[in-house]
Amino acid sequence: MEFIADFHIHSKYSRATSPDMDLNHIAEWAYLKGIALVGTGDFTHHLWLEELKKNLEDLGNGLFKFKDTYFILTAEISSIYSKKGRTYRIHNIIFSPSFKTVDRINDTLSRYGNLSSDGRPILGIDSSELARIIFDIDENCILIPSHIWTPWFSLFGSMSGFDKLEDCFEEQSSKIFACETGLSSDPKMNWRLSSLDRITLISNSDSHSPQRIGREANVFNCELDYKTILQVLKTKDRERFLYTIEFFPEEGKYHFDGHRLCGIRWSPQETKEHKGICPKCNRPVTVGVMNRVEQLADRPQGFVPQDAIPFKNLIPLDEIIAEAKGIAKGALSVERDYRSFVAKFGSEFEILIKVSEEDLIKSLPSKIAEGIIRMRKGKINIKPGFDGEYGRISIFGDEEKDTKEDKQLSLF
Repeated sequence: MEFIADFHIHSKYSRATSPDMDLNHIAEWAYLKGIALVGTGDFTHHLWLEELKKNLEDLGNGLFKFKDTYFILTAEISSIYSKKGRTYRIHNIIFSPSFKTVDRINDTLSRYGNLSSDGRPILGIDSSELARIIFDIDENCILIPSHIWTPWFSLFGSMSGFDKLEDCFEEQSSKIFACETGLSSDPKMNWRLSSLDRITLISNSDSHSPQRIGREANVFNCELDYKTILQVLKTKDRERFLYTIEFFPEEGKYHFDGHRLCGIRWSPQETKEHKGICPKCNRPVTVGVMNRVEQLADRPQGFVPQDAIPFKNLIPLDEIIAEAKGIAKGALSVERDYRSFVAKFGSEFEILIKVSEEDLIKSLPSKIAEGIIRMRKGKINIKPGFDGEYGRISIFGDEEKDTKEDKQLSLF
């Protein structure tokens, strides 16, 4: 069966996360989006784990169910540690096939730090040691490096990461078969590194609020069970892993280089011209994902490996509605329209990916339909994100704004 999965989210027990990140709201928004399978996130937190054990139905195949949504047991670990005289900050996602395995993981990891301090605990544990512990507990566990290009907390981060996966995971490297690209990069950027050819690239939302679930996701055509998904990821099976759903990477918070407080936003070339120094504060700028990819790439832009998993760049439906109406995406009328359109077509991803242009034009306000069609064709304008500030996507040019239809749309 074909289904969409978002493996990386956080619960209400994680820092800077919405109090609505509970099972009811997660399941509700997964249904609206058209996502069948969601990672639980945060299974290391005792209160969240209690809720999961109490409310999830164990399907006996490594997956669980709440209402109409399937769940897979996941958690993210923030490892901060010193190695060969340097400090590293790496985030990794752990997948577990059972609560029994989760309990054993939590018992062991509690020796390295306080698991109850945050849904994503900070532990003083080397990533290679973390991997060894996880795989020793249960060989069916999966460990996937999170958002691997984020400057401050990732495998290849410019501020705190490694140049090679093998330098990070050492003797455990062969057991790392997938990586999460993160919001600020997409697969084509990662394809420029031949060292990642054996790696299956996945994409997830890393959502901290229900509405952002699925902003990145994975589309499979296989059985909904843990071991099948493990095998698909492990073998990079193009027949069963159809494509990933991606942000336009420029919209990510760390695509370009710069200083947010100084208002400096630079391309890699501009950073090179300024020798990496901010002209306003005379401090080094935060080196973003695009620049870091350029540093490590051994292939030109546009290279596509033979066995690459395809991807689609999308803009969330609420953002398209908001721009078409000329209002903030948090406005009540945006959610009202969103729910109305989803009720008509079945899910957000059905609208963004599958509904024909003819049906969009026939069934939606013309400017919203036009926005979706332009997005599918990549006809957009983007001001890239930098140093923790999201990029800004614009579908309609300034000359198309403040039209009579915009004013009419804002009334609905």
